[in-house]
Amino acid sequence: MNQNDNNLNNDEITLKAIVLKIKEWWRYLVSKWVIIFMAGIIGGVIGLAYAKYKKPVYKADLSFALEDDASTGSLSGAAGLASQFGFDIGGGGGGAFSGDNLLLLMKSRSMVEKTLLSAITIDGKKQTLADLYISFNHIRDTWKGKPLLEKINYPVNADRSKFSLQQDSILGVFYNAIIANDLTVEKLDKKLSIIDISVKSKNELFAKYFTEILAKTVSDFYVDTKTRKSVQNVTILQHQADSVRARLNQSINGVAYSVDATPNANPEKQILRTQSQRKQFDVQADQAILSELVKNLEISRISLRKETPLIQVIDKPILPLEKDKVGKAKGTVLGALILAFITIAYLLMKKLFGNTLN
Repeated sequence: MNQNDNNLNNDEITLKAIVLKIKEWWRYLVSKWVIIFMAGIIGGVIGLAYAKYKKPVYKADLSFALEDDASTGSLSGAAGLASQFGFDIGGGGGGAFSGDNLLLLMKSRSMVEKTLLSAITIDGKKQTLADLYISFNHIRDTWKGKPLLEKINYPVNADRSKFSLQQDSILGVFYNAIIANDLTVEKLDKKLSIIDISVKSKNELFAKYFTEILAKTVSDFYVDTKTRKSVQNVTILQHQADSVRARLNQSINGVAYSVDATPNANPEKQILRTQSQRKQFDVQADQAILSELVKNLEISRISLRKETPLIQVIDKPILPLEKDKVGKAKGTVLGALILAFITIAYLLMKKLFGNTLN
């Protein structure tokens, strides 16, 4: 018998052994059908109970379009013109918060905590989202018997700088829980500037309000940061323009007073005209300065308008929200299958290791 025939026989023996082993395990499982059946029944009851008593989770989604910063490029010519006269109309800050950095900003602790401290009105009662979070999660029940925590709350319009160490710590705990389990911020398409905020919560109103307020909080922060320099420029230019305009009015009045003071001046005495001529020169100088200030003020205002707003909301969460809840039938079937599978795995492992030890 050659080597090929030996290999063929070995393969046949191996395949036969595998088939026999499968049959053996099958007969073993059939002999344990009562245990597997009972496990399925118990699993079904557990799944039914879970589906019945498990509170639904609500999901709020808000999508918005990010403003294209490229639009500010059209002002480069105007900015160059303004710079010739010593005025910096700026392009605004905020580049650090564009693109993917905005996703991190929305999940930052400062933005989430500021959202939690925002006021909402439910059934005519004003409260912060932080207090609502404590309420529907029954967190106060876990604080009983702890003097430092029992009286913690987050009043509307409270001064954050006066928070106690415990209040700050609890807000940090809420932030970590929300980031880990409830809040998702992502781009729907990497090629597009559309961002989706998704919040899951056991409380429908919390999910809705938190999503909307977070978007507004981040938008306001971004706009303030991005346009701060331009706003300062507009304020400075407006102040300068008002000052020059007031001075121009005084100069015009000065010319009139000078003329009225010498209505029939002797033509041979030029000294009598110097006062009015000096005032006239001041008027012409102030007119030229005011003209340039007004021109640059309008350019700066255009720049400011180009930079705002950041967010154009596309879709907002609308009540009733999407609800994620396991149905009774689904819970029963899944519970039965899962526990039956675990039981089968346990029986097979027990037989396998039993045979190995023997």
